[in-house]
Amino acid sequence: MPKTILIVEDDTILRDLISRKLRKDSDYEIVEAVDGEEGIKKAKEKKPNIVLLDLILPGIDGFGVLEQLKKDSELAKIPVVILSNLGQKEEIEKGMKLGATDFLIKAHFTLSEITKKVKALLE
Repeated sequence: MPKTILIVEDDTILRDLISRKLRKDSDYEIVEAVDGEEGIKKAKEKKPNIVLLDLILPGIDGFGVLEQLKKDSELAKIPVVILSNLGQKEEIEKGMKLGATDFLIKAHFTLSEITKKVKALLE
């Protein structure tokens, strides 16, 4: 069965680029959400193997999504990688404290590096 990746990202172009890169590199099932509420809903429906989560989202922000995922016993063990332009020490610490597996600052990573990180976490 292919592994499922949930991408919660409101930037259409970036979400599309990440989805295409992940699909091209392997047979992952990609599920996309454009805001926090949809991200939580799709996580509950699909129970993905990993979540790529932006922090700045319409409605519920990424920290709120992360908190809700980690409070849900069925979803708490799913690795969540924060993928954000926010990169202050406080934000990174808050994300990790809330249970994120990793924190990637968008500007510091290429698409290839992001997909390598995802693959490593899925294996």
